[in-house]
Amino acid sequence: MHNNPRTNAPWRVLIIGSGFAGLGLAMQLRKAGEDDFLLLEKAGEVGGTWRDNSYPGAACDVPSHLYSFSFEPKHDWSRKFAPQAEIHAYILQCVEKHRLRPHIRLNSEVLGAEFDAARGIWRVELAGGEVIETQALVSACGQLNRPAYPKLPGLEHFRGEAFHSARWRHDLDLTGKRVAVIGTGASAIQFVPQIQPKLASLSLFQRSAAYVLAKPDRAYRPWEIALKQCLPLLQRADRLLQYLHHEGRALAFIRFPWLMRLFRHSFTRHLQRQMPDTGKRERLQPNYPMGCKRILISNDYFPALAQANVEIVDSAIREVREQSLVTTDGREHPCDVLIYGTGFTATDFLAPMRIRGLDGLELNQAWKEGAEAYKGISVSGFPNLFLLYGPNTNLGHNSILYMLESQYAYVLGCLQALREQGLRYLDLRPTVQRSYNAELQQATHRTIWEQGCDSWYKTATGKNTNNWPGFTFTYRLMTRTPELADYDCVR
Repeated sequence: MHNNPRTNAPWRVLIIGSGFAGLGLAMQLRKAGEDDFLLLEKAGEVGGTWRDNSYPGAACDVPSHLYSFSFEPKHDWSRKFAPQAEIHAYILQCVEKHRLRPHIRLNSEVLGAEFDAARGIWRVELAGGEVIETQALVSACGQLNRPAYPKLPGLEHFRGEAFHSARWRHDLDLTGKRVAVIGTGASAIQFVPQIQPKLASLSLFQRSAAYVLAKPDRAYRPWEIALKQCLPLLQRADRLLQYLHHEGRALAFIRFPWLMRLFRHSFTRHLQRQMPDTGKRERLQPNYPMGCKRILISNDYFPALAQANVEIVDSAIREVREQSLVTTDGREHPCDVLIYGTGFTATDFLAPMRIRGLDGLELNQAWKEGAEAYKGISVSGFPNLFLLYGPNTNLGHNSILYMLESQYAYVLGCLQALREQGLRYLDLRPTVQRSYNAELQQATHRTIWEQGCDSWYKTATGKNTNNWPGFTFTYRLMTRTPELADYDCVR
């Protein structure tokens, strides 16, 4: 499939990425009666984050019924917090049910795209040189798709195995190995308890301790699953209650950061119950306000760290040697396997693709001071380009799928305007983008994320390019329908 199979005309919609964002939009396009679209996926299967992150213990930290499409409910989740394999299976089920396979092209990596203003067409270049044309281009690459690797002096001398948690080596037996784990984020707290029992030793290198709360997880009982299957209304009510519960937490994140002090007691109690070693307990005390970085949930992380074969290392890594890591305090830590739990390059949106808009303007140049978009979706100077899970749409308190579903409505509204009004393209007015982002950054300064810490939410200069500083229902109201007055409508 090299172009629109029915005509020689450009595709109406081209979607880059086949994770939740891209597939959800595709499902909504089908629902709206639109079949002239194509999804490009660089990997050999769909699934995005939930395809790539298959490390031991991988699971969601948002309740299962909330971390699924409202328009495609699943009644038979096995647990309150679904494991990776079950989430990926749900994604595949959505693909088959909505007959999306003919619209998906796998092993098709996008190198870049250039807008042809005269024709109102995006020319999208694939690895290998092929060019595909489309009227509307949608980036559904997300924020967590490119692993971040630390720059370690002397790594080229290391004789052991080294890999990122998002590229897990399932073929490598870790039994009896001396393992060094770098990072204590959302991935590490899940895989560390799974691998710890089989290791000779585990050295956990942490730059800063994480706030870890108890995870209210359990398996659903058969009668609960059967009841939700028989009474769909009950499932919708349960989802609504979960949504309201999580949405209430936004008050502490975005309006009243001092409320986070109340939650710190839960962390302290959880740590004291699960970590008897006072020395390790002291190392696991964060030195920044709760919520400033991502809050994590786990019931087995602290018990794993309490074991005798685990050492928590606070000193920075000075160099890597053939069979060890040396820290700045001069200590040498023997190591057979090095695992990076260092997250993703979340602030490098759309990288490494080269996107050129009007007058050859490169997106990387437009975003040299940090990525920004209007409502996280549109960027001035890049007509008919729509971002899903774009700048400042990430959440600290609720399900990202709620945000994505809000964005679908907005993008569909823009596509409808292009068709019904016979427009060549929609280009966001620069004044609209500047005004919106000035207000957004001002709102961000009042949030918990600006209370004195560095995180993956920010660029190197300290600009928050990732998180939404408001309620999700406010965002939904903002994105119900596009205001065409915000755009230059070119025929």
